[in-house]
Amino acid sequence: MTLAMNKALMNTFLASVFQEVSNEFHVEDVCEGKVTLRLLVNEKHLRPGGTVSGPAMFSLADVTAYMLTLAHIGPRALAVTTNCSIDFMRKPSSGVDLIAFGRLLKIGKTLSVCDVFIHSEGCEKVVARASLTYSIPPTGVELTN
Repeated sequence: MTLAMNKALMNTFLASVFQEVSNEFHVEDVCEGKVTLRLLVNEKHLRPGGTVSGPAMFSLADVTAYMLTLAHIGPRALAVTTNCSIDFMRKPSSGVDLIAFGRLLKIGKTLSVCDVFIHSEGCEKVVARASLTYSIPPTGVELTN
């Protein structure tokens, strides 16, 4: 597995293609088969009681698997989630960002399979674990305006 995109290219791609959420996620690190993303937690990610919501954690897992897939296939915006299973294991720490560690389990011509572990920044305990499958579009199939 060789990388098709580095961290800078991934962050630029995220900002240009998904402007509505680009200020919420940041690619922290990428290497063959692995990526680390940060959810920049703010008020809109919180549910009553001040904890990060399940949908915010799902989004982090999904964006992590997406960026991990793109790191290996290149900037192909039309890769889409085909399956996701997520376990919410414990309440995230209050007032800190969430960090996701993604690992590529398999990548082929049409699918990629990833595991994602989410932690509160500064804490080793996993708050959520997800398994995701992404559909990879055929070469030459991309966004049109």
